[in-house]
Amino acid sequence: MYIIVAGGGKVGLGLASELMQGNNEVLVLERDPARAAQMADELGDSVMAGDGCEASTLDSAGVARADLVAAVTGDDEDNLVICEIARSRGVGRTIARINNPKNELLFKKRGIETTISATTAILAQIEQELPTHEMISLLKLHGGLELFEIKLPATSPVVGRAVREVLLPPESLIALVVDPGGSPRLPGGDTRLNGGDALVVVTHRESLEMLREALIGSTHGLDT
Repeated sequence: MYIIVAGGGKVGLGLASELMQGNNEVLVLERDPARAAQMADELGDSVMAGDGCEASTLDSAGVARADLVAAVTGDDEDNLVICEIARSRGVGRTIARINNPKNELLFKKRGIETTISATTAILAQIEQELPTHEMISLLKLHGGLELFEIKLPATSPVVGRAVREVLLPPESLIALVVDPGGSPRLPGGDTRLNGGDALVVVTHRESLEMLREALIGSTHGLDT
């Protein structure tokens, strides 16, 4: 893949290094010439000094042939602009770093569906340690779908049932079952569900209430 990483901070440098180790063709765009020169000492020709918010810079970087553009600067507005320019140049997939989770809805409205928020990720990790949080958002996917972790209480109406017997909302799928000991398994139709299991489920956020009632029961609260 040819991947353009816009933003040469610690996030951009780390991301580029990992992608290059995976034999991808990577180009990092960094606005600050001094920082770009510093990165070039480590990444060589995979660094270009320039402002990713400028269409001419992205054109010079070969954005028209890019498989993916990742905008990971420390400024949400810049990341949005970079993704919009990339999409206007025909890039099929863009990923934006969001520094303020409150801006996530704006990105969605502008068509940037894949966003990464460090704040949201940290909160999700904290929530996993809180027993009152039985439904945790893990990842937002394309088409309005989300990935949720759902912990089944002992009183769940699906405990003891096979996956094929569980009535889920439309366009919902149990993708993974993790037992209380932490062992994951890909479920089949005959997989039995037990209290304490953590299910990774793909669904629409507007279906959460139905999903909660189906998997947890109507007597438990919904925390997302």
